[in-house]
Amino acid sequence: MTSQSKTIAIIVAVVLVLIVVMQSFFVVDQTQRAVLVYLGKPVDKVVQPGLHFKIPFLQKAIKLDHRILEYDSDPSEIITQDKKTMVVDNYARWRIEDPLEFYRTAGTLQRGVTRLDDIVYSELRVSLGSHTLNQIVSSERNKIMHKVTKVAKNELKQYGINVLDVRIKRTDLPKENEKAIFDRMRSERQRQATRYRSEGEEEAAKIRSKAKRNRTVMIADANKKADLIEGKGDAKAATIYGKAYSKDSDFYEFVRSLDAYKQSLANKTNFIMTPESKFLENFR
Repeated sequence: MTSQSKTIAIIVAVVLVLIVVMQSFFVVDQTQRAVLVYLGKPVDKVVQPGLHFKIPFLQKAIKLDHRILEYDSDPSEIITQDKKTMVVDNYARWRIEDPLEFYRTAGTLQRGVTRLDDIVYSELRVSLGSHTLNQIVSSERNKIMHKVTKVAKNELKQYGINVLDVRIKRTDLPKENEKAIFDRMRSERQRQATRYRSEGEEEAAKIRSKAKRNRTVMIADANKKADLIEGKGDAKAATIYGKAYSKDSDFYEFVRSLDAYKQSLANKTNFIMTPESKFLENFR
């Protein structure tokens, strides 16, 4: 064998050794986990981050992302319990918890996302379909999403997937239904406003009636007290007049006559009376 042939043989041997070495070792990043596949079948072992050895040409390392992933689904239409159609845009946060089981059941990341989409959408449609539109967009939203997350987690566990959270990013009404639903909601609000006004007017009438009744009672009580006070005053005045009369009847009669003149003749310029009238006795 010539020296040139020996050189070529050495080069070929070195290349083969390098290829074998390159096929024998592989590196798993900190963000990854790997599954060893021997002749198409996975080995029962999950490879952790670091430098590892495999049988060249017979084993293959399938690397899978171990970070928390986010899946953003396309908006889809869902019918609520009160027969309203709404467009829901949701997303899910998940990770490959069991790489070995994930590879056996899903195989690739794309097929895993397909499984995730099918199960999450199915449960989302069932849960939202058992609630009204008002509950979905307000009071029951968090409760619904918690239930969807829990069911999806249980369903996807068999695929080695751990669902961390499912959320509704946005809800809209279909364009063809938006005006009709808006008009219906406005009519409902107008009916409620009319009912509230009617109840308010009824309550106001009750309050006014009660106030009038209280006013009448208060005035009657005041008049009664005034009559009692006036009666006491008249009785006391009569007593005083009686005492005065008993002391000097002529003077008392004279003063009473003057009071009568003042009251009868006030603001009068013309009057007819005979001289013999008892009323004019003090004038004579």
